[in-house]
Amino acid sequence: MRVQKPKGTVDILPGQSSSWEKVEQILRDFFKQANYQEIRTPSFENYEVFSRSSGETSDVVEKEMYDFNDKGGRHIALRPEGTAGVVRAYVEDKLYAPEMAKPFNVYYIESTFRYERPQAGRQREFHQIGIESFGSSSFLADVETIVLANDLLAKLGVKNYELHINTLGNSQVRQSYHDALVDYFTPLKDRLSDDSKRRLEKNPLRILDSKDEQDKQFLPNAPKIIDYLDQASKNNFNQIIQMLDQLDIHYVIDNDLVRGLDYYSGIIFEFMVEDASLWESATTILGGGRYDHLVEEFDGPATPAVGFGIGEERLMLVLQKQNPGLFTDQGIDFFITNIGEETEIKVVEIARLLRKQGFRVQYDVDQKKLKAQFKKADRVKAKYVITIGAKEIAEGKLNIKRLADGQKIDLLLSDLANMHSVLEHLKD
Repeated sequence: MRVQKPKGTVDILPGQSSSWEKVEQILRDFFKQANYQEIRTPSFENYEVFSRSSGETSDVVEKEMYDFNDKGGRHIALRPEGTAGVVRAYVEDKLYAPEMAKPFNVYYIESTFRYERPQAGRQREFHQIGIESFGSSSFLADVETIVLANDLLAKLGVKNYELHINTLGNSQVRQSYHDALVDYFTPLKDRLSDDSKRRLEKNPLRILDSKDEQDKQFLPNAPKIIDYLDQASKNNFNQIIQMLDQLDIHYVIDNDLVRGLDYYSGIIFEFMVEDASLWESATTILGGGRYDHLVEEFDGPATPAVGFGIGEERLMLVLQKQNPGLFTDQGIDFFITNIGEETEIKVVEIARLLRKQGFRVQYDVDQKKLKAQFKKADRVKAKYVITIGAKEIAEGKLNIKRLADGQKIDLLLSDLANMHSVLEHLKD
């Protein structure tokens, strides 16, 4: 039997991986400009890390999480999302210590796992990009997070995206809203899906996120959280949207937006992309919000926090459709061809010298005939070909050819030590 990869996983092959690498480098540089540092947490955690953060009634915990008992009898889960592990690390490693600058800002790019039906842009092993900011309850921290999300999508060249925004208020607001939802859905209980019947007992807000047609008919008339906001929550929300107005960031106030995880409180948001070539309707590409009580759930000190996450597979799907120029293969800088005995060592020396200057360089390790070496230079899309033989070595010279137009230049071997200046001259 042929060995195959598990369902819901993909191989990211050379050629594809360079596109992923390019996007990830843009992300890393972008986050660092805002003074976010990278954090790397384990691919698996104790089950409670996710059950207590995402909520026992969430689809993530009920249906999608990969969990198992290891050989020591410990209940382990592969991480289904990034925030919970980061919060666990924040508490366990005492990143809240007084000497740590606040807010404490981190980003991550990591593999995550959910057992769900594979489809375009969604796999059982997928990659999540996220940022988390700990320590500030200011509305400016929310604005900063939303602005970073907006500007990142713009920088990557995502088109037709729209910010949907809502607020879940504070704990008292959520309790009042919880009671209102129970009052609304209880008379309808027998007509709800089995999942929603169970959620009605534990977390009725989860019903609002239901995709079941049996439930959808009742959602338009369900109570809206905006009607239960206290004045402080209204003021906070208004401060945020007023600043978004001033920053010319378009948004839609979406009273039906609840997000899929239990830890959210206060502001929540999603950026949705409209693209008929990808999806029938607008689809979320980035989502996040505030979670002011999650650190306490992990027995840490009271710590306000806000962040967002992006599914990298879905992001790549969008970029390949909307900004394919981002992934144009730029090729390598130099391909070194050689002919004649005892030129091999010089080729290796030249490659090392140019690579130290930051150039992408390759030579023919198979040492085929010169014509075959030039064909290989074309295949790897080299910008320049350096040709060297025994004569050139003896005379201390070499030849460079620009493949785009065939322009040639003769150089001394010593010129290789400063190739950036040489290429500037070649442009002229």
